[in-house]
Amino acid sequence: MKRPFLLDTCACLWIVGNAISDATAKLLAEAYNDGLPLFVSPITAWEIGNMARKGRLKTDLTPKRWFAKMMGTSGMQLAEMPPELLIESALLPGGIHNDPADRIIAATAREYGYTVLTRDRALLSYAKQGHLSAIEC
Repeated sequence: MKRPFLLDTCACLWIVGNAISDATAKLLAEAYNDGLPLFVSPITAWEIGNMARKGRLKTDLTPKRWFAKMMGTSGMQLAEMPPELLIESALLPGGIHNDPADRIIAATAREYGYTVLTRDRALLSYAKQGHLSAIEC
């Protein structure tokens, strides 16, 4: 059974910047054609705001417009982030680093059965430990 994708912030950056690989574009197109939504965590909005504050967001869009553009991409949906999920992100099993955004992404994927699309080494390593479904993009 195919799982919906949860896009890590790095994957979102590549999609908005039209810099995704052909293989990733094919995966996303297949998910869309299969009727699977593509989820984005609200924590991505927080990360984009922080990147802009630090001068690391390379775009002429404001962070709010950037996030709106991302969410306007066909098939995108905002993932849920209830308080219980935030508690779970603090209590993840196994070895994952302390980055709060990555922990929330991992907890979201685990809770809702999503596959994380990422290049983040910590999330990919966490998946190799068997705690998460992830695909490198």
